[in-house]
Amino acid sequence: MEALLIIGLMLGLLMLGFPMKVPLLVAALSVLVVFHPDVTPAVLIQQMIGGVKPAALIAVPMFILAADIMMRGQSANRLLDLVMAFVGHVRGGLPIASAVSCTLFGAMSGSTQATVVAIGGPLRPLLLKAGYTDAFTIALIINASDIALLIPPSIGMIVYGVVSGTSIGELFLAGVGPGLLILAMFCVYCRVVSIRQNIPLQKKADSTARRNALRAAILPLGFPVIIIGGIYSGQFSPTETAAVSVLYAAILEIGIFRKLSIRNLPEIALSTGVVTAVVFILVGSGAAFSWVISFAEIPNVLINDWLGLSAESGYWTIMLTIAGAYFIGCMFVDPIVVILILTPIFHPVATAAGIDPVLVGIVVTLQAAIGSATPPFGCDIFTAVAIFRRPYLDVIRGTPPFIAMLLLAALLLIAFPPIALFLRDLAF
Repeated sequence: MEALLIIGLMLGLLMLGFPMKVPLLVAALSVLVVFHPDVTPAVLIQQMIGGVKPAALIAVPMFILAADIMMRGQSANRLLDLVMAFVGHVRGGLPIASAVSCTLFGAMSGSTQATVVAIGGPLRPLLLKAGYTDAFTIALIINASDIALLIPPSIGMIVYGVVSGTSIGELFLAGVGPGLLILAMFCVYCRVVSIRQNIPLQKKADSTARRNALRAAILPLGFPVIIIGGIYSGQFSPTETAAVSVLYAAILEIGIFRKLSIRNLPEIALSTGVVTAVVFILVGSGAAFSWVISFAEIPNVLINDWLGLSAESGYWTIMLTIAGAYFIGCMFVDPIVVILILTPIFHPVATAAGIDPVLVGIVVTLQAAIGSATPPFGCDIFTAVAIFRRPYLDVIRGTPPFIAMLLLAALLLIAFPPIALFLRDLAF
Protein backbone atom coordinates (compact mmCIF):
# COMPACT_ATOMS: atom_id res chain seq x y z
CA MET A 1 0.00 0.00 0.00
CA GLU A 2 2.83 2.40 0.85
CA ALA A 3 4.52 1.77 -2.49
CA LEU A 4 1.26 2.29 -4.37
CA LEU A 5 0.63 5.56 -2.51
CA ILE A 6 4.10 6.87 -3.39
CA ILE A 7 3.87 5.87 -7.05
CA GLY A 8 0.34 7.26 -7.42
CA LEU A 9 1.16 10.60 -5.79
CA MET A 10 4.38 11.07 -7.75
CA LEU A 11 2.81 10.26 -11.11
CA GLY A 12 -0.21 12.45 -10.40
CA LEU A 13 1.83 15.47 -9.31
CA LEU A 14 4.24 15.10 -12.24
CA MET A 15 1.35 14.97 -14.71
CA LEU A 16 -0.02 18.16 -13.13
CA GLY A 17 3.29 19.86 -13.89
CA PHE A 18 4.82 20.20 -10.43
CA PRO A 19 8.64 20.42 -10.26
CA MET A 20 10.30 17.18 -9.15
CA LYS A 21 11.07 18.29 -5.59
CA VAL A 22 7.32 18.61 -4.84
CA PRO A 23 6.38 14.99 -5.70
CA LEU A 24 9.41 13.74 -3.75
CA LEU A 25 8.54 15.61 -0.56
CA VAL A 26 4.75 15.22 -0.80
CA ALA A 27 5.05 11.46 -1.31
CA ALA A 28 7.49 11.12 1.60
CA LEU A 29 5.34 13.24 3.91
CA SER A 30 2.16 11.37 2.95
CA VAL A 31 3.69 7.99 3.82
CA LEU A 32 4.68 9.27 7.27
CA VAL A 33 1.31 10.89 7.98
CA VAL A 34 -0.83 7.99 6.74
CA PHE A 35 1.17 4.92 7.74
CA HIS A 36 3.56 6.14 10.46
CA PRO A 37 1.76 8.88 12.45
CA ASP A 38 4.05 8.28 15.43
CA VAL A 39 7.03 9.64 13.46
CA THR A 40 7.31 13.43 13.54
CA PRO A 41 7.39 15.04 10.04
CA ALA A 42 10.27 17.19 11.29
CA VAL A 43 12.52 14.23 10.57
CA LEU A 44 12.20 15.07 6.87
CA ILE A 45 13.87 18.42 7.46
CA GLN A 46 16.67 16.69 9.34
CA GLN A 47 17.16 14.27 6.46
CA MET A 48 17.17 17.10 3.89
CA ILE A 49 19.87 18.93 5.84
CA GLY A 50 21.81 15.73 6.26
CA GLY A 51 21.52 15.03 2.54
CA VAL A 52 23.45 18.15 1.58
CA LYS A 53 25.99 17.94 4.40
CA PRO A 54 28.53 15.45 2.91
CA ALA A 55 31.79 17.22 2.18
CA ALA A 56 32.02 15.54 -1.22
CA LEU A 57 29.09 17.65 -2.46
CA ILE A 58 31.28 20.75 -2.20
CA ALA A 59 32.78 19.59 -5.50
CA VAL A 60 29.45 20.11 -7.31
CA PRO A 61 29.26 23.94 -7.18
CA MET A 62 33.01 24.11 -7.78
CA PHE A 63 32.82 22.12 -11.02
CA ILE A 64 29.73 24.07 -12.10
CA LEU A 65 31.58 27.35 -11.48
CA ALA A 66 34.66 26.15 -13.39
CA ALA A 67 32.44 25.10 -16.32
CA ASP A 68 30.65 28.45 -16.27
CA ILE A 69 33.93 30.37 -16.40
CA MET A 70 35.23 28.26 -19.29
CA MET A 71 31.95 28.42 -21.19
CA ARG A 72 32.10 32.21 -21.19
CA GLY A 73 35.81 32.25 -22.02
CA GLN A 74 37.95 30.88 -24.83
CA SER A 75 38.73 27.34 -23.67
CA ALA A 76 35.96 25.63 -25.66
CA ASN A 77 36.84 27.36 -28.94
CA ARG A 78 40.56 26.64 -28.53
CA LEU A 79 39.87 22.95 -27.99
CA LEU A 80 37.60 22.90 -31.05
CA ASP A 81 40.30 24.56 -33.19
CA LEU A 82 42.85 21.99 -31.99
CA VAL A 83 40.70 19.00 -32.91
CA MET A 84 39.74 20.51 -36.28
CA ALA A 85 43.40 21.14 -37.13
CA PHE A 86 44.26 17.44 -36.75
CA VAL A 87 41.15 15.54 -37.92
CA GLY A 88 39.07 18.13 -39.79
CA HIS A 89 40.37 16.97 -43.19
CA VAL A 90 39.64 13.24 -42.86
CA ARG A 91 36.39 11.65 -44.01
CA GLY A 92 33.88 12.54 -41.29
CA GLY A 93 36.47 14.82 -39.70
CA LEU A 94 34.09 17.62 -38.75
CA PRO A 95 31.58 15.46 -36.82
CA ILE A 96 34.49 13.48 -35.33
CA ALA A 97 35.99 16.78 -34.20
CA SER A 98 32.62 17.67 -32.71
CA ALA A 99 32.45 14.42 -30.73
CA VAL A 100 36.04 14.77 -29.50
CA SER A 101 35.46 18.42 -28.56
CA CYS A 102 32.36 17.48 -26.56
CA THR A 103 34.39 14.81 -24.77
CA LEU A 104 37.25 17.21 -23.98
CA PHE A 105 34.93 19.92 -22.73
CA GLY A 106 33.00 17.33 -20.73
CA ALA A 107 36.30 16.38 -19.13
CA MET A 108 36.53 19.95 -17.90
CA SER A 109 32.93 20.73 -17.00
CA GLY A 110 31.27 17.51 -15.86
CA SER A 111 27.95 18.82 -17.19
CA THR A 112 26.12 17.55 -20.27
CA GLN A 113 24.00 20.68 -20.63
CA ALA A 114 27.01 23.00 -20.35
CA THR A 115 28.69 20.97 -23.10
CA VAL A 116 25.63 21.27 -25.38
CA VAL A 117 25.73 25.04 -24.98
CA ALA A 118 29.50 25.58 -25.20
CA ILE A 119 30.30 23.18 -28.05
CA GLY A 120 26.97 22.95 -29.84
CA GLY A 121 26.64 26.69 -30.38
CA PRO A 122 29.72 27.18 -32.59
CA LEU A 123 29.69 23.68 -34.14
CA ARG A 124 26.16 23.34 -35.47
CA PRO A 125 26.52 26.08 -38.16
CA LEU A 126 29.80 24.49 -39.33
CA LEU A 127 28.25 21.03 -39.62
CA LEU A 128 25.24 22.38 -41.51
CA LYS A 129 27.47 24.36 -43.87
CA ALA A 130 29.51 21.20 -44.58
CA GLY A 131 26.34 19.44 -45.74
CA TYR A 132 25.27 17.34 -42.76
CA THR A 133 21.56 17.15 -42.00
CA ASP A 134 20.21 19.08 -39.05
CA ALA A 135 18.79 15.89 -37.51
CA PHE A 136 22.23 14.22 -37.49
CA THR A 137 23.97 17.40 -36.32
CA ILE A 138 21.76 18.00 -33.28
CA ALA A 139 21.67 14.31 -32.34
CA LEU A 140 25.46 14.13 -32.50
CA ILE A 141 25.88 17.17 -30.28
CA ILE A 142 23.44 16.16 -27.55
CA ASN A 143 24.63 12.53 -27.44
CA ALA A 144 28.35 13.31 -27.59
CA SER A 145 27.76 15.80 -24.78
CA ASP A 146 26.48 12.94 -22.64
CA ILE A 147 30.01 11.54 -22.51
CA ALA A 148 30.54 14.37 -20.00
CA LEU A 149 28.68 12.22 -17.45
CA LEU A 150 31.32 9.49 -17.80
CA ILE A 151 34.57 11.39 -18.29
CA PRO A 152 35.58 12.92 -14.93
CA PRO A 153 34.57 15.20 -13.37
CA SER A 154 30.99 13.96 -13.41
CA ILE A 155 28.28 15.51 -11.27
CA GLY A 156 26.26 12.31 -11.64
CA MET A 157 29.15 10.26 -10.24
CA ILE A 158 29.53 12.64 -7.31
CA VAL A 159 25.85 12.30 -6.40
CA TYR A 160 25.95 8.51 -6.81
CA GLY A 161 29.09 8.28 -4.68
CA VAL A 162 27.51 10.33 -1.90
CA VAL A 163 24.25 8.35 -1.91
CA SER A 164 25.86 4.91 -2.10
CA GLY A 165 29.04 5.53 -0.13
CA THR A 166 31.19 4.56 -3.13
CA SER A 167 34.63 6.17 -3.61
CA ILE A 168 34.23 9.16 -5.95
CA GLY A 169 37.89 9.00 -6.91
CA GLU A 170 37.49 5.38 -8.04
CA LEU A 171 34.31 6.26 -9.96
CA PHE A 172 36.14 9.09 -11.74
CA LEU A 173 38.91 6.78 -12.95
CA ALA A 174 36.52 3.98 -13.88
CA GLY A 175 34.52 6.32 -16.12
CA VAL A 176 37.41 7.02 -18.49
CA GLY A 177 37.35 3.64 -20.30
CA PRO A 178 33.61 3.59 -21.08
CA GLY A 179 33.74 7.25 -22.12
CA LEU A 180 36.52 6.58 -24.64
CA LEU A 181 34.70 3.46 -25.90
CA ILE A 182 31.56 5.49 -26.64
CA LEU A 183 33.65 8.21 -28.29
CA ALA A 184 35.23 5.59 -30.59
CA MET A 185 31.79 4.20 -31.52
CA PHE A 186 30.52 7.70 -32.32
CA CYS A 187 33.58 8.44 -34.47
CA VAL A 188 33.04 5.28 -36.53
CA TYR A 189 29.38 6.19 -37.04
CA CYS A 190 30.34 9.75 -38.08
CA ARG A 191 32.63 8.33 -40.74
CA VAL A 192 29.89 6.02 -42.02
CA VAL A 193 27.40 8.90 -42.22
CA SER A 194 29.92 11.07 -44.07
CA ILE A 195 30.52 8.37 -46.67
CA ARG A 196 26.80 7.66 -47.05
CA GLN A 197 25.93 11.34 -47.50
CA ASN A 198 29.00 11.93 -49.72
CA ILE A 199 30.16 14.93 -47.68
CA PRO A 200 33.11 16.73 -49.33
CA LEU A 201 36.43 16.72 -47.51
CA GLN A 202 37.65 19.76 -45.61
CA LYS A 203 40.93 21.42 -46.42
CA LYS A 204 43.86 19.87 -44.57
CA ALA A 205 45.58 22.15 -42.07
CA ASP A 206 49.32 22.63 -42.63
CA SER A 207 51.94 22.03 -39.98
CA THR A 208 52.04 25.69 -39.00
CA ALA A 209 48.29 25.80 -38.37
CA ARG A 210 48.47 22.61 -36.32
CA ARG A 211 51.37 23.93 -34.29
CA ASN A 212 49.51 27.17 -33.61
CA ALA A 213 46.33 25.30 -32.63
CA LEU A 214 48.29 23.05 -30.27
CA ARG A 215 50.03 26.02 -28.71
CA ALA A 216 46.70 27.81 -28.21
CA ALA A 217 45.04 24.74 -26.63
CA ILE A 218 47.89 23.55 -24.42
CA LEU A 219 46.63 25.43 -21.37
CA PRO A 220 42.96 24.33 -21.65
CA LEU A 221 44.24 20.76 -21.96
CA GLY A 222 45.60 21.20 -18.46
CA PHE A 223 42.10 20.65 -17.02
CA PRO A 224 41.93 16.88 -17.59
CA VAL A 225 45.55 16.64 -16.47
CA ILE A 226 44.67 18.35 -13.19
CA ILE A 227 41.53 16.30 -12.63
CA ILE A 228 42.73 12.83 -13.62
CA GLY A 229 46.41 13.31 -12.80
CA GLY A 230 45.69 14.95 -9.45
CA ILE A 231 43.41 12.14 -8.30
CA TYR A 232 45.52 9.36 -9.83
CA SER A 233 48.71 10.61 -8.18
CA GLY A 234 47.02 11.15 -4.84
CA GLN A 235 47.83 14.86 -4.78
CA PHE A 236 44.18 15.96 -4.64
CA SER A 237 40.91 14.54 -3.43
CA PRO A 238 37.94 15.03 -5.82
CA THR A 239 36.81 18.03 -3.75
CA GLU A 240 40.26 19.59 -3.80
CA THR A 241 40.47 18.92 -7.53
CA ALA A 242 37.25 20.89 -8.03
CA ALA A 243 38.65 23.88 -6.12
CA VAL A 244 41.90 23.78 -8.11
CA SER A 245 39.86 23.62 -11.34
CA VAL A 246 38.04 26.84 -10.44
CA LEU A 247 41.33 28.58 -9.67
CA TYR A 248 42.88 27.31 -12.90
CA ALA A 249 39.84 28.40 -14.96
CA ALA A 250 39.92 31.89 -13.42
CA ILE A 251 43.67 32.30 -14.00
CA LEU A 252 43.29 31.05 -17.59
CA GLU A 253 40.30 33.14 -18.70
CA ILE A 254 40.99 36.29 -16.66
CA GLY A 255 44.75 36.44 -16.28
CA ILE A 256 46.04 34.80 -19.48
CA PHE A 257 43.38 34.80 -22.21
CA ARG A 258 41.82 38.03 -20.87
CA LYS A 259 38.46 37.06 -22.31
CA LEU A 260 36.85 37.78 -18.93
CA SER A 261 37.56 40.28 -16.19
CA ILE A 262 37.07 40.26 -12.44
CA ARG A 263 33.91 42.32 -12.99
CA ASN A 264 32.33 39.28 -14.72
CA LEU A 265 32.79 37.05 -11.67
CA PRO A 266 29.71 38.20 -9.69
CA GLU A 267 27.43 37.45 -12.65
CA ILE A 268 29.08 34.05 -13.18
CA ALA A 269 28.87 33.26 -9.46
CA LEU A 270 25.18 34.17 -9.44
CA SER A 271 24.52 31.80 -12.36
CA THR A 272 26.44 29.06 -10.58
CA GLY A 273 24.52 29.71 -7.37
CA VAL A 274 21.16 29.31 -9.11
CA VAL A 275 22.16 26.00 -10.73
CA THR A 276 23.71 24.75 -7.48
CA ALA A 277 20.58 25.64 -5.52
CA VAL A 278 18.45 23.58 -7.91
CA VAL A 279 20.81 20.61 -7.63
CA PHE A 280 21.06 20.80 -3.83
CA ILE A 281 17.29 21.16 -3.36
CA LEU A 282 16.89 17.97 -5.40
CA VAL A 283 19.63 16.23 -3.41
CA GLY A 284 18.04 17.26 -0.09
CA SER A 285 14.58 16.21 -1.24
CA GLY A 286 15.96 12.94 -2.53
CA ALA A 287 17.69 12.26 0.78
CA ALA A 288 14.42 12.74 2.69
CA PHE A 289 12.57 10.56 0.19
CA SER A 290 15.24 7.84 0.38
CA TRP A 291 15.06 7.80 4.18
CA VAL A 292 11.29 7.42 4.17
CA ILE A 293 11.23 4.55 1.67
CA SER A 294 14.03 2.82 3.60
CA PHE A 295 12.21 3.35 6.92
CA ALA A 296 9.01 1.95 5.43
CA GLU A 297 10.96 -0.98 3.91
CA ILE A 298 9.56 -0.16 0.49
CA PRO A 299 12.74 -1.31 -1.34
CA ASN A 300 12.14 -4.80 0.00
CA VAL A 301 8.62 -4.76 -1.43
CA LEU A 302 9.77 -3.49 -4.83
CA ILE A 303 12.80 -5.76 -5.07
CA ASN A 304 11.48 -8.98 -3.55
CA ASP A 305 7.73 -8.95 -4.20
CA TRP A 306 7.42 -6.94 -7.44
CA LEU A 307 10.69 -7.68 -9.26
CA GLY A 308 11.60 -10.92 -7.53
CA LEU A 309 15.22 -9.71 -7.31
CA SER A 310 17.64 -10.93 -4.66
CA ALA A 311 21.34 -11.49 -4.10
CA GLU A 312 20.85 -15.01 -5.53
CA SER A 313 19.31 -13.74 -8.76
CA GLY A 314 22.63 -13.80 -10.58
CA TYR A 315 24.99 -11.17 -12.00
CA TRP A 316 23.25 -10.68 -15.36
CA THR A 317 19.76 -10.51 -13.92
CA ILE A 318 20.76 -7.92 -11.32
CA MET A 319 22.81 -5.75 -13.69
CA LEU A 320 20.26 -5.81 -16.51
CA THR A 321 17.47 -4.95 -14.08
CA ILE A 322 19.49 -2.04 -12.68
CA ALA A 323 20.39 -0.80 -16.17
CA GLY A 324 16.78 -1.05 -17.36
CA ALA A 325 15.34 0.69 -14.29
CA TYR A 326 17.74 3.65 -14.52
CA PHE A 327 17.38 3.91 -18.30
CA ILE A 328 13.58 4.06 -18.13
CA GLY A 329 13.66 6.44 -15.16
CA CYS A 330 16.05 8.88 -16.85
CA MET A 331 13.82 9.00 -19.94
CA PHE A 332 11.23 10.79 -17.84
CA VAL A 333 13.03 12.46 -14.91
CA ASP A 334 16.28 14.36 -14.34
CA PRO A 335 19.15 11.84 -13.92
CA ILE A 336 20.14 13.24 -10.52
CA VAL A 337 16.63 12.59 -9.21
CA VAL A 338 16.64 9.04 -10.59
CA ILE A 339 20.00 8.35 -8.95
CA LEU A 340 18.67 9.68 -5.65
CA ILE A 341 15.50 7.56 -5.81
CA LEU A 342 16.74 4.25 -7.19
CA THR A 343 20.19 3.93 -5.65
CA PRO A 344 18.91 3.11 -2.11
CA ILE A 345 16.72 0.42 -3.71
CA PHE A 346 19.24 -1.38 -5.93
CA HIS A 347 22.63 -0.69 -4.32
CA PRO A 348 22.09 -3.04 -1.33
CA VAL A 349 21.08 -5.91 -3.64
CA ALA A 350 24.14 -5.46 -5.87
CA THR A 351 26.42 -5.23 -2.83
CA ALA A 352 24.91 -8.36 -1.26
CA ALA A 353 25.49 -10.20 -4.55
CA GLY A 354 29.19 -9.26 -4.41
CA ILE A 355 29.11 -6.99 -7.47
CA ASP A 356 31.76 -4.26 -7.45
CA PRO A 357 29.97 -1.03 -6.40
CA VAL A 358 32.21 0.99 -8.72
CA LEU A 359 31.05 -1.09 -11.70
CA VAL A 360 27.43 -0.58 -10.64
CA GLY A 361 28.07 3.16 -10.36
CA ILE A 362 29.49 3.35 -13.88
CA VAL A 363 26.56 1.37 -15.32
CA VAL A 364 24.16 3.68 -13.48
CA THR A 365 25.99 6.79 -14.73
CA LEU A 366 25.93 5.46 -18.29
CA GLN A 367 22.17 4.92 -18.09
CA ALA A 368 21.83 8.49 -16.79
CA ALA A 369 23.85 9.66 -19.81
CA ILE A 370 21.63 7.71 -22.20
CA GLY A 371 18.45 8.95 -20.54
CA SER A 372 19.63 12.56 -20.78
CA ALA A 373 19.25 12.42 -24.57
CA THR A 374 16.37 9.94 -24.84
CA PRO A 375 12.76 10.95 -25.54
CA PRO A 376 10.35 11.86 -24.18
CA PHE A 377 11.90 14.04 -21.46
CA GLY A 378 15.71 13.79 -21.68
CA CYS A 379 17.09 17.03 -20.23
CA ASP A 380 19.61 17.56 -23.06
CA ILE A 381 16.78 17.43 -25.59
CA PHE A 382 15.11 20.47 -24.05
CA THR A 383 18.47 22.24 -23.75
CA ALA A 384 18.94 21.73 -27.50
CA VAL A 385 15.38 22.94 -28.19
CA ALA A 386 16.16 26.16 -26.31
CA ILE A 387 19.67 26.72 -27.68
CA PHE A 388 19.10 25.78 -31.32
CA ARG A 389 15.47 27.01 -31.45
CA ARG A 390 14.28 23.92 -33.25
CA PRO A 391 10.99 22.01 -32.75
CA TYR A 392 11.05 19.06 -30.38
CA LEU A 393 10.46 16.48 -33.14
CA ASP A 394 13.34 17.87 -35.21
CA VAL A 395 15.68 17.55 -32.24
CA ILE A 396 14.88 13.89 -31.51
CA ARG A 397 14.66 12.70 -35.13
CA GLY A 398 18.32 11.71 -35.39
CA THR A 399 18.78 10.21 -31.92
CA PRO A 400 17.87 6.48 -32.43
CA PRO A 401 21.27 5.36 -33.88
CA PHE A 402 23.14 7.09 -31.03
CA ILE A 403 20.85 5.59 -28.39
CA ALA A 404 21.43 2.15 -29.95
CA MET A 405 25.21 2.64 -29.70
CA LEU A 406 24.94 3.77 -26.09
CA LEU A 407 22.83 0.74 -25.19
CA LEU A 408 25.38 -1.49 -26.90
CA ALA A 409 28.11 0.17 -24.83
CA ALA A 410 26.11 -0.59 -21.68
CA LEU A 411 25.86 -4.28 -22.64
CA LEU A 412 29.60 -4.41 -23.37
CA LEU A 413 30.33 -2.81 -20.03
CA ILE A 414 28.21 -5.37 -18.17
CA ALA A 415 29.75 -8.24 -20.16
CA PHE A 416 33.34 -6.99 -19.83
CA PRO A 417 33.76 -5.09 -16.52
CA PRO A 418 37.51 -4.44 -17.10
CA ILE A 419 36.45 -1.77 -19.62
CA ALA A 420 35.66 0.34 -16.56
CA LEU A 421 37.68 -1.30 -13.81
CA PHE A 422 41.09 -1.64 -15.47
CA LEU A 423 42.22 1.93 -14.79
CA ARG A 424 40.67 1.89 -11.32
CA ASP A 425 42.48 -1.34 -10.44
CA LEU A 426 45.71 0.04 -11.85
CA ALA A 427 45.48 3.11 -9.62
CA PHE A 428 44.02 1.63 -6.43
